[in-house]
Amino acid sequence: MSNNGSLSPADVERLLTDRSAEVRAETVEKIAGGMEGNDFSDTERREAEEIFRLLVNDAEVLVRQTLAETLKSVPDLPNDIAKTLASDIADVATPMLSFSEALSDEDLFEIISSKSEMHQMAVAGRNRVSEAVSEKLAETANEDVVATLMGNDGAEISESTFEKVLDDFGDSEKINAPMAHRSKLPITVTERLVTMVSDKLRDHLVTHHELPPSVATDLILENREKTMIGFIRDGAAHADLVKLIDQLHANGRLTPTIILRALCVGDVDFFETAMAKYSDIAVANVHILVNDAGGQGLKQLCTKSNIPGGLQEIMKVGLEVANELDFDGAPGDRERYRNQVIERVLTHFEDEFDGENVDYLIGKLGNPDHGDTQAA
Repeated sequence: MSNNGSLSPADVERLLTDRSAEVRAETVEKIAGGMEGNDFSDTERREAEEIFRLLVNDAEVLVRQTLAETLKSVPDLPNDIAKTLASDIADVATPMLSFSEALSDEDLFEIISSKSEMHQMAVAGRNRVSEAVSEKLAETANEDVVATLMGNDGAEISESTFEKVLDDFGDSEKINAPMAHRSKLPITVTERLVTMVSDKLRDHLVTHHELPPSVATDLILENREKTMIGFIRDGAAHADLVKLIDQLHANGRLTPTIILRALCVGDVDFFETAMAKYSDIAVANVHILVNDAGGQGLKQLCTKSNIPGGLQEIMKVGLEVANELDFDGAPGDRERYRNQVIERVLTHFEDEFDGENVDYLIGKLGNPDHGDTQAA
């Protein structure tokens, strides 16, 4: 190659006749580098492409590897060159499959169907993977390939593909862990996934992904009960509680409904800590406000937090019942508290509050052991 980037006769001769793979690879790198850098005239580019068409079949793997590595980022590389390299052995194909934009979805379909697991994993890790390609990768039913796909946030994945993956690999932490950590999941997938994962992953799903409020609350309180049975009064695991609430707030999951529902099943510590975060007031001050005998403290706190009056009324009942009952961590504490709150709300407020909360409370009344059974 001359100083202005053109192909010299010596370069061409060296490529076609030199028996040393290392020398040919060096020359390939020079010429392909010129193409990547857009240094060629149209004529020189056509000459280079013809040389590449010969070299994609070079007997030496090193030459083909160098060609693939150097051409992987050329966006307007002719498709036939890109596809031949991408269909080669994995050591040659991986750079092209991982990076080349010259490959169509149809090319990738063919490679997924006919080539090795290493080829499939390279496709699964591309910067952008279409929904159709993701579906083909999921159909391989190869755990490592699907795990790579789930860990690639640049992959577009349809709800039906997620469902298939859960059908095939729901109990595989290698797959459900990266799935849980994706930046976005369909709500139906999140709801199903939470039943299949560890407590740690479940916490991440609850705090980072959308779930129906009742499902999210039940999961939060179930995990809270596991760590706090027998330690209701002494602030056990308070640092973990603060971390959980901070995560919920940071991801827009700390809603008035979730705060209320926590109170309705007796978690006053969660209620006060969440209200402190929600209203940006110290927990100690929230404790004083919610225990104001005149009820003005709770009202002002809810007003500052833009919590509707109907929810305020139910919060007031929950706090009254909490003050009347003595939690000692004994079996039945939560059930006793929950039933008292529900009974008081249904008796005294009837149709004056949000229907969704009525449904939730009635549901809890109909399944009084729901939370305690799961937490056992």
